[in-house]
Amino acid sequence: MSHNSSATTLSRPVVSTRTSTGIWWGLLGVVAFSFTVPLTRVAVEGMSPLFIGAGRAVVAAVLAALALALTRQRFPQGVQWFRLAVVAGGIVAGFPLLTTFALTSTSASHGAVVIALLPAATAMAAVIRGRERPRPLFWVLTVIGVMAALVFALVQSGGFGSLHWADLLLLGAVLAAAIGYAEGGLLARELGAWQTISWALVVASPVMILLTVFSLGSGIPSATPVQWWCFAYLGVVSMFLGFFAWYRGLAIGPMAQVSQIQLVQPVMSIAWAGLLLGESMTWTTVVGGLAVVLCAGAAVRVRLIPPSTS
Repeated sequence: MSHNSSATTLSRPVVSTRTSTGIWWGLLGVVAFSFTVPLTRVAVEGMSPLFIGAGRAVVAAVLAALALALTRQRFPQGVQWFRLAVVAGGIVAGFPLLTTFALTSTSASHGAVVIALLPAATAMAAVIRGRERPRPLFWVLTVIGVMAALVFALVQSGGFGSLHWADLLLLGAVLAAAIGYAEGGLLARELGAWQTISWALVVASPVMILLTVFSLGSGIPSATPVQWWCFAYLGVVSMFLGFFAWYRGLAIGPMAQVSQIQLVQPVMSIAWAGLLLGESMTWTTVVGGLAVVLCAGAAVRVRLIPPSTS
């Protein structure tokens, strides 16, 4: 058996295994996701949180079903359906619904404070689920990066203050997304990157359609064109196209390293909140943003411990 042989039964990997490629794909996904919190904050001013959280998944599911049908993708097999349900519960239902309800009573900047914990949560889920073994230096840099992201976001948002129910919703969203990201990253190695999120959207579609119909009990939302545009972005990009890049990056991996690219997401989200919503931005944006980016860059350069040869 050659040195690079694998224990998997697949004869050919679905995606490349170059770490640098995975990082760039992950960064593209993060840029797409960085608009999610600010645009959700705009949308909730004219639509119910249930309609936004469920309706965006329905929009994405329609696109996903069309893509799967037109390209004649093979159906998942056996336990893959259960794993897709885990992905769907985390990133199709859990994260969108919890963050949308939270953002009805807190600012986009404050939302970025808690969501800044997502890289560490994803890395932990990846280590547990993917059996990856990062070096201790990786965890040191991860902790420093998370601290930098949190301090930066706290300064920008004015601090947590007293614990609010919105914070609990955001923490639940972080946990749900971390599990969905880790499982989806592994599944993307078997089904393909865009195929994984597409099948997850299809799996979740019956429940999300029911929730969307229920949310329309009082009629079609009387939102502005800008709010409808934000909803369209959430459905097409945040819920669908962004995952093409993100899951491809996680599939190339290593997931624990690629996940740290998310450390720059709160910086971007707060920047968009300042530009689009007029939320306060100060000189600390430059200092805090630079610190977060440097920590993320250092973390992704730390190589995994090679597997034991014993």
